Amino acid sequence: MKNRLTYLLITLVFTGMRPSMQAQYNPQLSDFGKMWPFEYVPAEQFSETYQFQAGGEWLDDVRMAALQFANWCSASFVSPDGLILTNHHCSRMVLERIMKEGEDFDAHGFYAADTAAERRTPGLWVRQLVKIMDVSDRVMQATSGAETDEEMISLRDSAIYAVMEEVSEQEDWENLEIEPVLYYSGVKISLYGYKRYDDIRLVMIPELQAAYFGGDPDNFTYPRYNLDFTLWRAYEDGKPVNSSGFYYAFNPDGVQDGEPIFVVGNPGSTERYRTIAQYEYDRDYRYRIQLEWMKTNYRELEKQFEESGDRALQEQMFMISNSIKAIQGIIDGLYNEELMDRKRQMENYIRRKVTDAGGEDYWEQLAREYRKISPEMMEVLLLGPQSGNSGTVLMAYALDAYLEALEDEEADTSELRHFREMLPRIAESLSSGEEKTNLTNLLVFMERYADDDDDYVAAILDGDTPEQAAERILKETLFTREKKMERFLKWDAEKIRKKDDPVILMAMTLVPEYVRSSAIMNGNVDIRRALENKIAREMFGVFGLKLPPDATGTLRISDGRVSGYTYNGTEAPYKTHFFGMYDRFYSFNGEYPWILPERWQDPPVQLLKEPLNFVSTVDIIGGNSGSAMINRNKELVGLVFDGNIESLPGNFIYDEEVNRAVGVHAGGIVAALRHLYGADRILAELGVE
Repeated sequence: MKNRLTYLLITLVFTGMRPSMQAQYNPQLSDFGKMWPFEYVPAEQFSETYQFQAGGEWLDDVRMAALQFANWCSASFVSPDGLILTNHHCSRMVLERIMKEGEDFDAHGFYAADTAAERRTPGLWVRQLVKIMDVSDRVMQATSGAETDEEMISLRDSAIYAVMEEVSEQEDWENLEIEPVLYYSGVKISLYGYKRYDDIRLVMIPELQAAYFGGDPDNFTYPRYNLDFTLWRAYEDGKPVNSSGFYYAFNPDGVQDGEPIFVVGNPGSTERYRTIAQYEYDRDYRYRIQLEWMKTNYRELEKQFEESGDRALQEQMFMISNSIKAIQGIIDGLYNEELMDRKRQMENYIRRKVTDAGGEDYWEQLAREYRKISPEMMEVLLLGPQSGNSGTVLMAYALDAYLEALEDEEADTSELRHFREMLPRIAESLSSGEEKTNLTNLLVFMERYADDDDDYVAAILDGDTPEQAAERILKETLFTREKKMERFLKWDAEKIRKKDDPVILMAMTLVPEYVRSSAIMNGNVDIRRALENKIAREMFGVFGLKLPPDATGTLRISDGRVSGYTYNGTEAPYKTHFFGMYDRFYSFNGEYPWILPERWQDPPVQLLKEPLNFVSTVDIIGGNSGSAMINRNKELVGLVFDGNIESLPGNFIYDEEVNRAVGVHAGGIVAALRHLYGADRILAELGVE
């Protein structure tokens, strides 16, 4: 009997049968995170977990104090007079618009001593979500007779537009920006009404080195020491907005270990409903190529910045370095077998429920579609005529269009004249100092990711290394010689096509290859989206509103607790202090990027004891920057500015054990305003004199 049992167990293992494991699988709903739209907040769960009443009035008050900061960040009202709090890194890209000659807010910061000195910023706006209407049932009724996916989408969009037209005429929706929002792949549909504020004025911003202390090396890490905040003010009719009915009161002492925390903001996007086939595509093609290309671009920008010190280049470097770490974190997560196994088990759980009930295997159908597009990813990502590509590639596209015009019997002389004026201007970029490097970098990627049947890559390289090929192409092409260029513009299409020129060769090989790859990529996009929608709806059919939808840039609330965590064999404390910032400053001998501004060089002892940053288990993603971190009393206790390195896989899975949101402690903001900036009028307005 014992031998028979042993044989049975061995057979089960080696045939891949695990019936008991499948039967015992308990779906981990927390993997999908906690980013709840306000109309689907699990209020009873909040109340039970955190021991307070999280009902309608509490949620309404919390929602009304929150703001969307332009189209890239979050913010909130923090006083009765329209004072707005967000991050420094959300604000710095608009500072050029308001700095006067001789001013440098990066080096010296800015503080308006009174309201008259507050600087209006052209083009900057914030929005407040004041109305929500669930229109799901009405729209679903309008689409009930659809026989195809295309017809359903058409009927759905028409129904949404009709409801928007009706709502816009209602008095309480008057003058609001009305937008439809689709959740769970269109199973649930809401209309959002936003009040927009266009007169936004700068009140206070600290120096760059205080806000971005530690720079890129410290980005996405913890313990952390950053004063990453900015204060703005919203005005209406030339006066500060009366926000007395919707603001978060400041509480500089509200962060305690284990204390419930809620983040209210606009998370950009997550991809937690994708399938295993899609995640493998992301890991092996989409993110991998993007990451390597970004690293290449960053190195080139770094060289240019060292030579010029151009602030615009520095802005680009900030954004790219942030993206590099974020994408690397996602890729690392996609290689994490434990995380991927959790996603795989959930997919198999839903998939089995659908197929056992006689439904179609949408997952396998979607996997087949992704196998078609995977080999085309390099061409689509890197070989297009997008701005910032190699000048040689842009020249190839211009030549392709010119040849098409020459061969078009209906092309008029003005069109040809336009090309003949444009081509010499584009050709000038081939003689720039950076073009050899740009072209070499592109050829490196083409060689690295070429498939066996990509003959066009071999033809362009012609047996050379990418660097040799770039040098040869730029040396041999007629487009770097003015006289030859003039003669070229008199040729007909046949003569151009016969010309042995490396850039013309690229026009006749690389461009068609990009067009072919794009056609394949776009050719099944509707099929892929339809399958994604069907899978998401199957998920909703099983779990309903127990799972939050993916982030879409709309207002969400996320719950968690203040909590440190284990890392690198030790414990990360739940909060840090200004003392730690100065320790890091001196430990690195005050060298970049651990530099402190001049006014910070001789701090009072009281400042060193004050908290600066803290961490909690709330669920955040890009777009949450500037989000308010509030307690059960609707008081602001912190400001989201980052996540730890372990949170980066949060794009596709949330892991409460290690995911941490990093915030600026409200007590740290108050301490800096008091001890470093002498901002007494702001402290009085915040009620924390």
